[in-house]
Amino acid sequence: MKTFYFIRHAQSEANFKGILASRQDCPLTEKGGREAVVIASEFKNIAKLDRIFCSPLIRAQQTAQPIAEAFGLDVEIDGRITEQDLGVFSGMTYAELDDRPDYMHQRSKRWEWVPEGGGESYEMIANRLKPFFHSLESLQGNSILSVTHAVTLRLIKATLEQTLPDYPHDIARNGEIWKVRFRGLGNIHEVESIFLGGSKAATFRA
Repeated sequence: MKTFYFIRHAQSEANFKGILASRQDCPLTEKGGREAVVIASEFKNIAKLDRIFCSPLIRAQQTAQPIAEAFGLDVEIDGRITEQDLGVFSGMTYAELDDRPDYMHQRSKRWEWVPEGGGESYEMIANRLKPFFHSLESLQGNSILSVTHAVTLRLIKATLEQTLPDYPHDIARNGEIWKVRFRGLGNIHEVESIFLGGSKAATFRA
């Protein structure tokens, strides 16, 4: 049986400033960079990894790199685990979004909602995740880490727990790791949260 780990990137500049980064390339803060190093060191003591996959966005890559160095692995970029494209809302602050009636404020109603300006619905994210999971099933190696983002993780969890089109309204904290004993798509999986470094104290909103 394969063991999959999923981690949300450490604190980014967008997280710190209360911005929805979407696909914008916002780097980690200094605090986020330090946290990524601590997480890598602590993670090495409790897990073994054979492969590391990562979103192409810089905040994910900066989180993945210390982990890769700790485990002596390469970072493999995969666009299927990038963050949601929020279209015209990308780069807005939460305060700005509060004044936008065209933004879907109800978390429970984002399954088919496509943000204006070439955005991506939750259904579209779930559809790009399916082939990613299928590719993981056929890979060599039994212990695999994916470094990704808050909204994408929301759909990853729903896929693993077999709840789609319903999905969690809460999101992973910065640096939070999920551990799953993977039995194949179509099965209901238990998702275990692991908090290393300061990830348990991280704040979140999405």
